[in-house]
Amino acid sequence: MRLRNGTVATALIFITSFMSLSWYTTWQDGKEKLIAYQREFHALKERLRVAEHRTLQRSSELNTILEQFRRAIAETNGSKDALGHFSDETQKLLKELAHRKPLQVPNIYYHLPHLLNNEGSLQPAVQVGLGRTKVSIVMGIPTVKRKVKSYLAETLHSLINKLSPEEKLDCVIIVFVGETDIDYVRSVVESLEKEFSTEISSGLLEVISPPASYYPDLTNLKETFGDTKERVKWRTKQNLDYSFLMMYALNKGTYYVQLEDDIVAKPNYFITMKNFALQLSSEDWMILEFSQLGFIGKMFQAPDLNLIVEFIFMFYKEKPIDWLLDHILWVKACSPEKDAKHCERQKSNLRVRFRPSLFQHVGLHSSLAGKIQKLTDKDFLKPLLHKIHVNPPAEVSTSLKMYQGHTLEKTYLGEDFFWAITPTAGDYILFKFDRPVNIERYLFRSGNPEHPGDKLQNTTVEILPFSETGLKTKDKYKRTDDGFYRIGKFENGVSESAVDPVFNPISALRLSVLQDSAVWAILSEIHIKKAAR
Repeated sequence: MRLRNGTVATALIFITSFMSLSWYTTWQDGKEKLIAYQREFHALKERLRVAEHRTLQRSSELNTILEQFRRAIAETNGSKDALGHFSDETQKLLKELAHRKPLQVPNIYYHLPHLLNNEGSLQPAVQVGLGRTKVSIVMGIPTVKRKVKSYLAETLHSLINKLSPEEKLDCVIIVFVGETDIDYVRSVVESLEKEFSTEISSGLLEVISPPASYYPDLTNLKETFGDTKERVKWRTKQNLDYSFLMMYALNKGTYYVQLEDDIVAKPNYFITMKNFALQLSSEDWMILEFSQLGFIGKMFQAPDLNLIVEFIFMFYKEKPIDWLLDHILWVKACSPEKDAKHCERQKSNLRVRFRPSLFQHVGLHSSLAGKIQKLTDKDFLKPLLHKIHVNPPAEVSTSLKMYQGHTLEKTYLGEDFFWAITPTAGDYILFKFDRPVNIERYLFRSGNPEHPGDKLQNTTVEILPFSETGLKTKDKYKRTDDGFYRIGKFENGVSESAVDPVFNPISALRLSVLQDSAVWAILSEIHIKKAAR
């Protein structure tokens, strides 16, 4: 009898274990499928956005053609001989077009009138490659003749060797040779065809160069900001080079990444950039930065390139490219009635920094003759001790004492972790939103791999509704004396939960320490997710 009972118990344990394993396997498969579906959805959303952009672009091109018809009709003065070979219906349409008086819309020729002197000014003088399109990421690499050393081949090897076979089919690398000396351009092309023949023949690598007629006269530029005449000429031409490269890349993929010809890349850089962009597909970003240096590792959404190129053409003689990009962000996000801190918070939603950096600058000799630049990205080799999210613009403050420059502001922007000396009862961390926001859920994580014990304990999460009109308070939410509602608390250093929609919109969110802590505290992750519109 004892043996029989033992056998039954063993059988029950086996069946229970089998069912648990089966359930876990099913759950895990379902989770992976959900993640895959989410990525496909984000990718589809981006393709729809690109399709909408291309529809608008075709519309603009049709308007240009109509304008050309108007000019042609105007030049003939309605001559019957000139229109005789058209049908009556076509003649009637052309006359209607000719007599319309639309507003004159400025275009590229207003800023670069010399382009009208040559029909081929906006066509590559040299174009090598298969012209691949419909990829996820287009990488642009401008290069010019350097008097001391060229880093181009090393840069291409670093980028290409770190791509998987699947990734090589989902991107295109464009080398832009910014020289009008056709013999030099041909020598670069021959060198690349010899060293990267497989990549060129497969469509992964393309090489282009602009015609001499693309560049205006750069000999009489105004010297500004204390720069020498040679430096002003160098930075002005650089702006034009970036613009030509962006125009060529515009219709090739979903994202465009600006690189330089003297860098090395980290392993898995491609999938890291792609996943980060997809993760932020519901956010209104304009620039994703995968390096803190200059114009290296800057990602743009393809539809935004038109706006960027137009802005560069308006001011290409005035300032360097990185300054112009910052001005675009200022125009889009900042109010002259607000202070500089408010402006920076608004711009941080459009320009999102990824850490650690995926690209490192290695060139010692600049493309500007005689210039030595010992620039290195300090974030390139750093381990990631925090996680990056895009949070609603907010003014942040705390009663906690910061340690070694690890500020709360940087943590909120995803640039660092917040490190505070021993919290005591009554301490707080406050996020006051610039405007009331509908919040779907939140996540706060304390501690990090280097200091796993520095966690927030005995700390609550509280929200301040914008209005309490019609708000039905539930028993499970405690209201503080100053109008906040406690909706969560930290457990094992983490607080994560959905927000009851009844509280939306929300003016502020606060973390409140209830009891003295025996340890310091690190806040390594902040994610306040806005509700879908």
